[in-house]
Amino acid sequence: MLIPMILVFGIMYFFLIRPQQKKMKEDQKMREGLRRGDQVVTQGGIIGKVSKVKEGEEVEVEISDGVKVRVTKSAILQVMSKTEPAEAKS
Repeated sequence: MLIPMILVFGIMYFFLIRPQQKKMKEDQKMREGLRRGDQVVTQGGIIGKVSKVKEGEEVEVEISDGVKVRVTKSAILQVMSKTEPAEAKS
């Protein structure tokens, strides 16, 4: 009776829990890697370009010319296009 329960828990771990943890780590890494110029989609469906990454959990996103909104990093759903890192000055 104990072996089937352990087997069911093992299957649940490998098919449900582990992929969810991996997805959360990838999302966290994506949010930490945000930088100026990245085109992003918010959870509300707004598409814009990151104009400023502030300290903490806040990002300023330009959604139109001269229209900037402040959003939390957790509200960023997807990075559509990444900018290339700036070249180091010699």
